[in-house]
Amino acid sequence: MRSQILVVDDDVASCELISELLRSAGFEASPLTSSAEAAGRLSKEKFHAVFLDMRMPPPDGLELAQHVRDSRINASTVIVMITGEQDNTLMKRAFEIGVQFFLFKPVERNKLLKLIRVAEHSIERERRRFTRVALQRPVSLQANDKQLEGATVDISFDGMLVQSYLVFPAGTRVQVTLDLQNGSTPLQLEARVLRTLGEDRMALQFKSSNATERSRLQEFLLPLILSAT
Repeated sequence: MRSQILVVDDDVASCELISELLRSAGFEASPLTSSAEAAGRLSKEKFHAVFLDMRMPPPDGLELAQHVRDSRINASTVIVMITGEQDNTLMKRAFEIGVQFFLFKPVERNKLLKLIRVAEHSIERERRRFTRVALQRPVSLQANDKQLEGATVDISFDGMLVQSYLVFPAGTRVQVTLDLQNGSTPLQLEARVLRTLGEDRMALQFKSSNATERSRLQEFLLPLILSAT
């Protein structure tokens, strides 16, 4: 799966140019000239990076960047701000929101390719975080005084899809006991139910947990993710 990038710029020519250059560099780029439409997509779709024009009809680039950081699925997405200004105050605000990179207009091929080389590691890391590996392993979920037994459908660095005979409601915080390998000590993680799918499946997002446990999960998944992609 190629990295998914959303390009938002109300200047049609600029939006298409950036998108074409990103595609030529091996990314999957989706151009949008409406920031309002972009806000809607960012609430529902996962992107590994977003390119946002600073000056657009509401929401402008800064407002859209804040929307990205506040979103559930794109909070850690790489943000590149497109601007023709060297305004230190605006740049400071952008960095405070969570913008990582700036692309200055006029956009030129060499300038964009240099930026891609700098940002590529961050984008790749974000892609790997959300790459799901089909894997069925026993899992136990506990919330309050109730415990459910089930099996994973797929797992990523960031979360997993679990099938069980019942589901916890969306928003429930759960303690996860995940048996990754026969004979090894099960992982102990914290998670939150993002959504339910029917009556027997739950999408879970891992929360801040013991760093050692998260490291064990990543060490186990990384070879599978690299093989799958």
